[in-house]
Amino acid sequence: MKVHKINFINSLILMIFGLWGFIDVNTPIPETGMSMTALIPVIFGFILLLCSKGIKNSNKVIAHIGVLVTVLILIGLGKPLGSQIEKGGIGLFRVSIMMLSSLIALVYFVRNFIENRSK
Repeated sequence: MKVHKINFINSLILMIFGLWGFIDVNTPIPETGMSMTALIPVIFGFILLLCSKGIKNSNKVIAHIGVLVTVLILIGLGKPLGSQIEKGGIGLFRVSIMMLSSLIALVYFVRNFIENRSK
């Protein structure tokens, strides 16, 4: 599979699962205020979605921005993963899937960079 397709899938997963997490976190107790941090993966997913066309067209700058955003979201999901491991439940599933898709996208980015470098 091409790196731009993997990036597109990763961006969709981040946006869908991030919105799911936002709704799940804010639905049970709305009087405590809304947790906007659950929208961080959605924002990063949207940025990656915007990068998809440039990655498809082999734009190196946009591809490097995509890698940077992917690495940042992997690092950023580390803390939620730790708290979800303690809590368990569906939140652990959501965070794990977002991290797994981002890791797979990162591997495809690196493989693509190596392949392009060898040409």
